[in-house]
Amino acid sequence: MIIQEDHLDLTFYSYELGGEVSFRDYFFELLFALWKHKECFSGKRPFGNSGWENELYAGLIKHKLVEGSLDEDDYVDYVYTEQAEKAISKMIEIMCGWGE
Repeated sequence: MIIQEDHLDLTFYSYELGGEVSFRDYFFELLFALWKHKECFSGKRPFGNSGWENELYAGLIKHKLVEGSLDEDDYVDYVYTEQAEKAISKMIEIMCGWGE
């Protein structure tokens, strides 16, 4: 799957942020948390809990942007991690104006 600008506006449920968010909104909140907390920022728990990257993976799987599966509660059952990491990196590049 080729990641495009409009993929940033696809939504998924974020338990960490308390509702449906777009990938664009999630990346903004993540960057804002880094800026707000500075040296106290926790890459393991940027929003208070670990495993936060699974929400992004679930969104990618939901929209069939990467290979994977979700369980009955929409938690990640399996994700092709290499694809997911590349997709997220590409989304960030596009969002920052470095990609197509």
